[in-house]
Amino acid sequence: MTELKRVAIVGSARIPFARGGTAYAEETNLSLLGTTLAGLADKYGLKGEKVDEVVAGAVINHSRDFNIAREALLDAGLSPRTPGTTLQIACGTSLQAALMLAGKIASGQIESGIAAGSDTVSDSPIVFGPKFQHRLLNANAAKTTGDKLKAFKGFNFGELSPVAPSVNEPRTGLSMGQHCELMAKEWHIPRQAQDALAVASHRHAAEAYDEGFHDDLLVPCAGLLKDNNVRPDANLEKMATLKPAFDKQSGEGTLTAGNSTPLTDGAASVLLASEEWARARGLPILAYLTTGRVAGNDFAHGEGLLMAPTIAVSEMLQRAGLGFADIDYFELHEAFAAQVLATLKAWNDPAYCRDVLGREAVLGEIDPGKINVKGSSLAYGHPFAATGARILGLTAKLLSGQAGKRALISVCTAGGMGVAALVESAA
Repeated sequence: MTELKRVAIVGSARIPFARGGTAYAEETNLSLLGTTLAGLADKYGLKGEKVDEVVAGAVINHSRDFNIAREALLDAGLSPRTPGTTLQIACGTSLQAALMLAGKIASGQIESGIAAGSDTVSDSPIVFGPKFQHRLLNANAAKTTGDKLKAFKGFNFGELSPVAPSVNEPRTGLSMGQHCELMAKEWHIPRQAQDALAVASHRHAAEAYDEGFHDDLLVPCAGLLKDNNVRPDANLEKMATLKPAFDKQSGEGTLTAGNSTPLTDGAASVLLASEEWARARGLPILAYLTTGRVAGNDFAHGEGLLMAPTIAVSEMLQRAGLGFADIDYFELHEAFAAQVLATLKAWNDPAYCRDVLGREAVLGEIDPGKINVKGSSLAYGHPFAATGARILGLTAKLLSGQAGKRALISVCTAGGMGVAALVESAA
């Protein structure tokens, strides 16, 4: 049996994240991802070099984005001999990409890989109804001008009504925010607790900037030098003035624009490798990606759209023989403050742990001082496919130089899924 190799996290690079419609209003997924990969290539001397595989993706896709991973790596200046695979698992895309590459590295199939993701809500595709689409396709296929005109016979302007971009769940018709409102009500998550978590996220992110933590992680893009959603002045008083964003009628809505992630544009990437590959090139090893887990739940029948990470983390820790006491840092993606708080409550709920997680005892409480110590998605923003790589890169740097430390990553996704990973320090 082949002995598994350790999977080194060499490092990461990402562009600053921007609120939708701001700094990257004229950019595309391809340009954002290409800029990010170019920054990673510059940082680690990979221009013109062959990497064994790049796995990347985007949640909001145009038909023009033909295998965006391959096109972006070519734009970034990696060797044309580097293959690219495009992947999509909603908000878990780039973390799942890292886990897939890690499996190949660990088993010796490849020696190096880049996991990445990009998303831009500023360049969302506009889709027309099927009748008008068919006319356009027929006109495009027509050989003569007359035949092209025939494709529009009987045309009426009602056919031009575009189908607006939507992130509503196909099986429920509800948005992620509406689903999370249901979770907040089920788990009795108060508004003030959500606002407090959001304020802490902004404060930690601002402190990370002040101490220079992000200096070597960010690649300038379109004139933007830092994330433009971080609010150093965020406070509970300001948060309390915001109105509910997803439940505006009942008077019981608790999710607001302040305690939910904004629609965001951005891209992020992480370089993984075997120890031998990294050392042969004189590259650093910040940490090791040791294991991961992906899970799904029956959200369409009431299990909570964003609760699947509870299952992924539970199964991952069970297989690794670990508990919360063995974890030094928890990097929990903050899609919504309520999602994080509901997850934490579920892990400490005997009935939930027994009935959903199949555990005889609760996973337990987590010290708030160990959670998202450098801030997370509420502050930085959440370009869907890029978030996993952002968190993985941040986690690796956080662990760098700390002996014997371990971090847990958890990302909720659309479609009722969760992606989790464990990262250990290299020192």
